[in-house]
Amino acid sequence: MSPAFEHAVLQLVGQIPPGRVSSYGVLAQLAGFPRHARHVGKLLGSLPDGHALPWHRVVNGAGRLSRPGTEQADWQRVLLEQEGIEFAASGSISLLRYGWPDSAYLPANVR
Repeated sequence: MSPAFEHAVLQLVGQIPPGRVSSYGVLAQLAGFPRHARHVGKLLGSLPDGHALPWHRVVNGAGRLSRPGTEQADWQRVLLEQEGIEFAASGSISLLRYGWPDSAYLPANVR
């Protein structure tokens, strides 16, 4: 991963407001690196303990937590619920309702 990629992604993650989520793919696209969603996940997974970035506000493109059933995913869900994000019975989050930035999750015919 290039320093430019890392800087752009981390800047974007820091901008996600409480009570909202973004996806790995949208962050990669906004950072100028489309099709690099997995790299976003790898970058966030390598952040040092005690950092202040809201990593928990990043989910996969289906609005689901990555690696469900792990301690990290359980903690992520707790943090998101504390911010008022509601999960469907299926475990997914509505990206139309909670997705950031808003325009990234609108259907193509509405943008």
